[in-house]
Amino acid sequence: MPVKVLARDGKELRLRFIGESHTSLQILREQLNNDSRVEYANYFPGHPDLDDPEFYIRVKGRASPEKILVELIAAVSKDLSAISL
Repeated sequence: MPVKVLARDGKELRLRFIGESHTSLQILREQLNNDSRVEYANYFPGHPDLDDPEFYIRVKGRASPEKILVELIAAVSKDLSAISL
């Protein structure tokens, strides 16, 4: 999943997830908002044919938004890889 950093400002991080759907971004948004270190997380889909979705994260205290995002992506990936049909 290609990711472009649009803005980084201490406690805030804005990213563009290239080619991603609402499904994966909704999972990340939910997990981030359930994390006590995160003050706010959301994504903005933009125009469906023209724009890749943008994701915004704001954290509390001295937490690093990049570190939290990487940790949660790893946890979600592990959870999804454990699924068997």
